[in-house]
Amino acid sequence: MTWIEALILGIVQGLTEFLPVSSSAHLRIVGELSGSQDPGAAFTAITQIGTESAVLIVFWKDIVRILSKWFRALPLLPASRRVPQSDPDVRMGWMIIVGSIPIATLGLLLEDWIDSTFRNLWVTVSMLAFFAILLWIADHYAPRRKTLEQLTWVDAILYGLAQAMALIPGVSRSGGTITAGRAMGYSREAAARYSFLLAMPAVFASGLYKALKVVTGGDHVDVGPTLLATVVAFGVGWAVIIWFLKLVSTKSYDIFVWYRLFLAVFLATLLLTGALSPVSAAVTS
Repeated sequence: MTWIEALILGIVQGLTEFLPVSSSAHLRIVGELSGSQDPGAAFTAITQIGTESAVLIVFWKDIVRILSKWFRALPLLPASRRVPQSDPDVRMGWMIIVGSIPIATLGLLLEDWIDSTFRNLWVTVSMLAFFAILLWIADHYAPRRKTLEQLTWVDAILYGLAQAMALIPGVSRSGGTITAGRAMGYSREAAARYSFLLAMPAVFASGLYKALKVVTGGDHVDVGPTLLATVVAFGVGWAVIIWFLKLVSTKSYDIFVWYRLFLAVFLATLLLTGALSPVSAAVTS
């Protein structure tokens, strides 16, 4: 991978990670079209550390408050100093932990499929179109009044299962969780905010796991270009988070629905004409 290709992929990662359009699908497609082939699951996971670091900065006060109260609610402290488990921030901490279990479990169990079978571009086409339709239905026909203070254990598990679907390129981590949130009746802004918070444990764990495999020789990436892409993804992702939260507070998700459908048709056309191969040479070699 060249430095220019890494720069482009870093921009793509930052632009698409938080939008319901699938960053992994975009990295896969742009990587193939640029001639550098599929950048791979390891590259994708590591660059996502950059975008999730942007979430850490933007939601710093919320994250510190949730972590602080969650630790102070543990039975390690005297009862007189302990925060009650009913505290909204304590509950949110537990909800994020519970919601992270599905993707952590399935990510380990399906690692070989994630690195190979799931990256078939026909799978990506199907997921882009299918989840576009689900997002449109959920955004237009579900109730829209619930806030994150009303999050239940069942809702947290369903959010987590939706996030786990993003292991398949084309689904979109934010798209899956936002669609689930809208279907369960949460407002657009609430669904987006929880999507950002829920992604952090899984993305950081996945990125660090893949980075460790690179260090130990289990995976391979071009270290310098990958670091550049990660830093670029951080800067671009920071700007996208702020813009996206403002957008969803007043607008529907229709623009992303139509974009996903367009991208699915465009990608299918490239595959049918032979301009792209559904399986990367990097995967089959």
